Amino acid sequence: MSMTEQTEFPSVSPLNTDGNVPSTAELARRIAGQVTTVDQSDRSVPINLRQSGRTPVEMLISTRVRKSPYWHLSHEAGCWRATVYNRIYHPRGYVRPEDGGAMVEYDALINHVTMWNVAVERQIQVKGPDAEAFVDYVITRDATLIKPMRGKYVILCNEAGGILNDPVLLRIAEDEFWFSISDSDLEMWLRGVNIGKGFDVSIKEIDVAPVQIQGPKSEDLMADLFGDAVRDIPYYGLMAGQVAGRDVIISQTGFTGEKGYEIYLYDATLYAEDMWNTVLAAGEKHNLMVIAPAHHRRIAAGILSWGQDIDQETLPFQCNLAYQVPRKKAGDYIGKAKLEEVRAEIEAGRPPFKNKMVGITFGGLPVTDYAPDFWLICLPGTTEPVGYVTSPWYSPELQVNIALAWVPVEHTDIGTKLEVWLPDEYAMGHPGNTVDAEVVEVPFRPSVNPNAREVAKYKGRDYAD
Repeated sequence: MSMTEQTEFPSVSPLNTDGNVPSTAELARRIAGQVTTVDQSDRSVPINLRQSGRTPVEMLISTRVRKSPYWHLSHEAGCWRATVYNRIYHPRGYVRPEDGGAMVEYDALINHVTMWNVAVERQIQVKGPDAEAFVDYVITRDATLIKPMRGKYVILCNEAGGILNDPVLLRIAEDEFWFSISDSDLEMWLRGVNIGKGFDVSIKEIDVAPVQIQGPKSEDLMADLFGDAVRDIPYYGLMAGQVAGRDVIISQTGFTGEKGYEIYLYDATLYAEDMWNTVLAAGEKHNLMVIAPAHHRRIAAGILSWGQDIDQETLPFQCNLAYQVPRKKAGDYIGKAKLEEVRAEIEAGRPPFKNKMVGITFGGLPVTDYAPDFWLICLPGTTEPVGYVTSPWYSPELQVNIALAWVPVEHTDIGTKLEVWLPDEYAMGHPGNTVDAEVVEVPFRPSVNPNAREVAKYKGRDYAD
């Protein structure tokens, strides 16, 4: 199908043949293909907004996709479903729906302590005399400010300012950095950049695989494993240690707003069982549970998921990552000229994009599992979608559904009223499957450690150091 044909789907008829207004579920079913009323004209490849619902398709486990060193251990711990992330199988469920599902895992996270298999966070090592200069060139923030044995959350952009990856960057030594990457193939990009630039560095994936230890009891568990020195690790600080005699790097980081750590195991393909089983044994007295990454909690914290909320066609100014674009970084970096141009356009009142990401609260039955589609958003009293939800879940603390969503720039003010088209499973009892929504502040609830965006805001700046 050509692009011309793709954009010629007819508008959805606003009335049934009997003259009544149809439900939004019915409207969604009438859409023959891609939704075209959501303006995505500033994207090269539009987000797929077809509402196909849950599809009973079994995942094929084969040798084309990598099994991480912890894959078999996750299976032993009860993993029953998975996705693919960085071309590695990624556990995404341990408690089955009939036993309470992901919300039981959420309870363990916010009340006790949990361990996650996150070996999919591939570690791309940049090492050599020019390591700092190279890293400074590929990230937007200032790499020269990162001291050895410290880390930062960073973004890498292409020449058009689009976000290629948003990893945790660990500085292991003066001449060594690890990119703990999100779900895009960063190693190939870094190697390609250096073919043209010729920095004196080696760039490669290394045999290091992390697990996350997250939850309010994480510090006590980590102290049992590594001694009380772990209690002094600052946010985004690093410490070397050993588990079962195996070398690790520890960081106080994680994909939640709870207190948490990551344990990066060296030679993970050899020693996965040693580390994993030692942590399990130490965790028994702390009610440790092995769970999947807690997307319900990261949404509440305003933490983004690359590929779900953002991608290479997203500018940091569109998605609450403007603080990642410094105003005072002297060195050049990929995308700098474009990002500074975009910021000038925004400050002149001419944002060069159609949509922005917002946080919303919305009605309906509690959303207690991953959404299979980007649910559609319309303005109150209308029937044409103008935006879409990327990451929804129910917040037990706020007692309301929350979500990250994309809407037109002119409808992003806090307090703006919207409507969300829910699938039947969450809309039962709500006439027309339409529920009220409202734009709210992000994060939805406080985190144990305020992130760099919140710290910058507190200091009266719109960028982080």
